[in-house]
Amino acid sequence: MAAPMDLLRANLSKVRIPEPTNRIFKSECCVSFDTPKSEGGLYVDMHTFLAFGKECVSWNFEKTGNPIYLHIKQTKKDVPEDRPLKKPTLLAIGVDGGFDNNEPEYEESYNIVILPYFAALPFPSVELPEKVRLAVDAILMADGAEKKEQLAAWTADTKRVSVYAETLQQIDTGVTIPPTGWKCAKCDKTDNLWLNLTDGMILCGRKNWDGTGGNNHAIQHYENTGYPLAVKLGTITADLEAADVFSYPEDESILDPHLAQHLAYFGIDFSSLKKTEMTTAERELDQNTNFDWNRIQENGQEVEPLFGPGYTGLVNLGNSCYLAATMQVVFSTQSFVTRYYKNQDLKTAFEVAPADPTVDLNTQITKLAHGLLSGKYSVPASEEDEVAGTPVSLKQKGIPPRMFKAVIASSHPEFSSMRQQDALEFFLHFLDQVERASAGKPEFDPSRCFKFGIEEKILCPSGKVAYNKRLDYILSLNIPLHEATNKEELDAFNKLKAERSLEGTEISADQVVRPRVPLDACLATFSAPEEVQDFYSTALKTKATAIKTAGLTSFPDYLVLHMRKFVMEAGWVPKKLDVYIDVPDIIDISHMRSKGIQPGEELLPEADAASQTESTQVSASEEIVSQLSSMGFTRLHCEKAAISTSNTGVEEAMNWLLSHMDDPDIDAPISQDTRGSMVDQSQVDTLLSFGFSEDLARRALKATKGDIEKATDWIFSNPDSNGPADMDASSSSPAISSDAVLSDGGGKYRLMGIISHMGTSTQCGHYVAHIYKDRRWVIFNDDKVGSSVNPPKDMGYLYFFERIID
Repeated sequence: MAAPMDLLRANLSKVRIPEPTNRIFKSECCVSFDTPKSEGGLYVDMHTFLAFGKECVSWNFEKTGNPIYLHIKQTKKDVPEDRPLKKPTLLAIGVDGGFDNNEPEYEESYNIVILPYFAALPFPSVELPEKVRLAVDAILMADGAEKKEQLAAWTADTKRVSVYAETLQQIDTGVTIPPTGWKCAKCDKTDNLWLNLTDGMILCGRKNWDGTGGNNHAIQHYENTGYPLAVKLGTITADLEAADVFSYPEDESILDPHLAQHLAYFGIDFSSLKKTEMTTAERELDQNTNFDWNRIQENGQEVEPLFGPGYTGLVNLGNSCYLAATMQVVFSTQSFVTRYYKNQDLKTAFEVAPADPTVDLNTQITKLAHGLLSGKYSVPASEEDEVAGTPVSLKQKGIPPRMFKAVIASSHPEFSSMRQQDALEFFLHFLDQVERASAGKPEFDPSRCFKFGIEEKILCPSGKVAYNKRLDYILSLNIPLHEATNKEELDAFNKLKAERSLEGTEISADQVVRPRVPLDACLATFSAPEEVQDFYSTALKTKATAIKTAGLTSFPDYLVLHMRKFVMEAGWVPKKLDVYIDVPDIIDISHMRSKGIQPGEELLPEADAASQTESTQVSASEEIVSQLSSMGFTRLHCEKAAISTSNTGVEEAMNWLLSHMDDPDIDAPISQDTRGSMVDQSQVDTLLSFGFSEDLARRALKATKGDIEKATDWIFSNPDSNGPADMDASSSSPAISSDAVLSDGGGKYRLMGIISHMGTSTQCGHYVAHIYKDRRWVIFNDDKVGSSVNPPKDMGYLYFFERIID
């Protein structure tokens, strides 16, 4: 072997000086979860700027022929035992003032390594060629691609000045606010109190999802009066900018530049006040720094930590628990374990990957599978890595799924964000991406283990029937609260609640009684007969009320049940049902198999073009058009308004017309396509506020003729409806031509996984997975993995069942 310096000089053409636009990886291997802290350190390819662990770097040399690498090794420094824990002042990770978590300090060492000999030259060194020195300096000074993709993770937005502060009207009610001794005007709360800056009312704050906080009196006061701004008592000091001021119409904490004046109106001398309450941001920080996972899911029970293959935790990247919980369950199924772990090693995945494996879905899923299942990274954290307040024995380093998240979210703007997401939506998106990547090779598609067929039978008043088929990955179930098995206890609780309300006292948490609904009752709602209004019968040549029933054409290897715990209250406000579902360990759905067309049944005739047009066409109400025309609007505009609001009424049509007068197509003629596709933008906006995409909202409203409640139900009933807009709006996926591609078998299943959710909506709160492994239940709570003491079988959002093979 030649001298290392000679080898380096002979391969200088393979060294590049990175430009500002280059993505530089220097924190984590592209194919494994090795880092500079790993035993072998990390090797950065000085031509592509991709990083590799000790084992993987040889694979990269064999594939690319690139021989020159910057080797980065981090060694832990000795830290004094009495080192104080730095308290975070910002809801952020990896930035100044953010979470420290008492991370140990490391010192870095660098070498230039030439493969295949692993010949090393120290850096820095004046003997190195100038091109190499410039390239290394640029790599070390640049922000890594991993950090750029996580930029501003968890960082709260900077507060802005409220638009209501400048013109805030204050009412003289004769109220003077004392410096202490505050109490809610509507209950006995003496903490979490808010002073409305318009009328001086002192009221308690919002009730948190876990029952803590206030009783919602402050926000209810805003809803009744419209008075927009309130300041939290106990946060007012001489530093007025630090006071917690909230704008209800803007729904965020804001700055009030005139706060001193607004406080003086009620006799408050802010200079003499002392801080006694945490601000909203500080409380959020406190909840994150004191997160007690046992309290949330295991009722304070001692949880035995688990380590080894299949028991690897996932580091929370910032609101990524929905991803962690989902992927833990997915990689507990034999189909995904076989496809991405048993039948594909990391080297094979890397060899077939494109030039940049960080953007290759197959590579990153395989990387995640080996990270979770190999046990290589499932080891107890050392004392230096201990998070404050977390026993060392419970903590493991876990693996950060950054590259996987970046790839799987690249086609979905919401999952690319750092906001909390719906685990169900992510699960379906993930399966969709896997299925697309396996196009043309169904035998290599592990997502098929979840897929099944649904057949809907529609009985027309003529006695004739129609059958529709579609594919799905999940069975979405309504929760029939009227089927609760503890009605007597519920009646007694509601009576007690009413009595306490009259007395002005609260019910303690241990007195709360929740409905208990059997899973069988939920499954029955799927197959129960349902009326279909305005069904166009090709036999009767008119619209009529038909009866729809549904069944399954196949039973998948893994059955996923989605419990519809989120419903719409008055005003289309989403609400989470506070309900328990009694789920047995074993279920049998054999009775839900569809029987297909039966002897003696006659199919409805095919619709001709004229019938299809008539069945979808919406005509403007002449009464609405006449009244609007009498107000001076053109007839074309009036017809459009009536059609767009589904002939709901004159007021609705008028509101639509006034808000759409500037539309570029307002004067365009009404086509037949337009009649069937126009929807009220206000209804679209309502669904957008629930977190649905605009395209999905429009299709749902079109399919349900502008009924928001039915549109929401349609979206949940059609979870695959994020596909192309020209897909049949009545199906969640294209019609099935054959069930041959679907797995099938008996209808007996065993419960193997639960994804639970805590929070008021799927876009907030926390997700945790419980999985039945090695004859015991295991809890996966981000990077914490332990033997479950009390798995929440009655609190699941998603239930995963594995078919029992006789």
